[in-house]
Amino acid sequence: MTARPRVLIIGGGFAGISAAKALKRAPVDVTVVDRRNHHLFQPLLYQVATAALAPADIAEPIRTVLRKQANAKVVLGSVQSVDAGHKRIQVNDAWLDFDWLIIAAGVRHSYFGHPEWEEHAPGLKTIGDALEIRRRILMAFEKAEWCEDADERQRLMTFVVVGGGATGVEVAGAIADIARLTLAKDFRNIDTTKARVVLVEGGSQVLGVYPAPLPERANTQLSSLGVEIQLNTSVTGVDEQGVQLGEDKRIESATVVWAAGVQGSSVGADAGFERHRNGRIPVNADLSVPGHDHIFVAGDQAVVMGADGTPVPGVAPAAMQMGKHVAAMIIGSLKGKKRTPFRYTDRGQMATIGRARAIAATGPLKLSGFVAWLAWVFIHVLFLITFRNRVVVMLKWAWSWVLFDSSSRLVWETEPSAHEGEQPSS
Repeated sequence: MTARPRVLIIGGGFAGISAAKALKRAPVDVTVVDRRNHHLFQPLLYQVATAALAPADIAEPIRTVLRKQANAKVVLGSVQSVDAGHKRIQVNDAWLDFDWLIIAAGVRHSYFGHPEWEEHAPGLKTIGDALEIRRRILMAFEKAEWCEDADERQRLMTFVVVGGGATGVEVAGAIADIARLTLAKDFRNIDTTKARVVLVEGGSQVLGVYPAPLPERANTQLSSLGVEIQLNTSVTGVDEQGVQLGEDKRIESATVVWAAGVQGSSVGADAGFERHRNGRIPVNADLSVPGHDHIFVAGDQAVVMGADGTPVPGVAPAAMQMGKHVAAMIIGSLKGKKRTPFRYTDRGQMATIGRARAIAATGPLKLSGFVAWLAWVFIHVLFLITFRNRVVVMLKWAWSWVLFDSSSRLVWETEPSAHEGEQPSS
């Protein structure tokens, strides 16, 4: 038992970790609850999916991140229920009481009412997702190497990415780079440079939220990599053989990656909070839940408007700023201070498009090509959670840059071995 206020944080992502760290010197006891034991640098998750980095390069155990923080502890488990009235949450069939609650459980991919598509078109939100996508990409080339049927070989070497946002653009560019550069000398029976990469976008341009002329420049850079871009195109079906586009168009493909939409985590769904159609939670200006001054929502799960009246984007800098703001509101409340509205500081947007290609926008400055890629490298290394992550990622990127190689092209098949007692090979 303790007389100090108890702060529970659901989620060990950017918002949750930022809030916990900001409470380091506050007279409170902090508990971070997450169903996974690690903090994940999600902006580089696509590089795990495309074999450029290993999972440990962009993830760190939450306990390690917070081990020097005396007032913080970690609980590994799934949140089963949020009881706002009694100020408690249910985790692993046990109840944890709180005085302040921060919900920062993030979002997951949305299939717009077609959950059956997920089996054939995995999204990219977790390390498990990334490893499965990597397995599918690399195994497609392996199967094509020994496939004698020309049509099936073409299907195996056709990759479809659904969604023209930052994740979709980065995945499509990375797959094209793998085929053109990384795998070009590894196979004998197939020419990997002839792999087909298709990016499908329902809107009129890729990276539609970026200011002009960056979407056009991104389009040009993707095309230079050989990526086919299909705009104003809606996906109407996904199965094990490929993707249906509209009513009468189809792409036969063995590997489909979904990057088309998100929906809020189901954490807190039983608490009676208002939720938007996509499952995210609208909050007050100070990020508290309407009607619950002691409960906050931060990160991608929150619906909050910026000073210009537009929604704050679901990006890492915004989540970190929200986490710090919520912590400041709790500290201020303990001191009897008046709460203040959250003010998002837009530090710009950037997306990488394969090797030495990127676009970036910060204020009036708009960059593309190699200069934008250098800025992207610097920013992403800077935001990695630990010094070890920064060093490892920089070394791997340098190795890949010089030798056109990747050190993370290992595949562990999940299917049972063909021979009893034999271990699956990697």
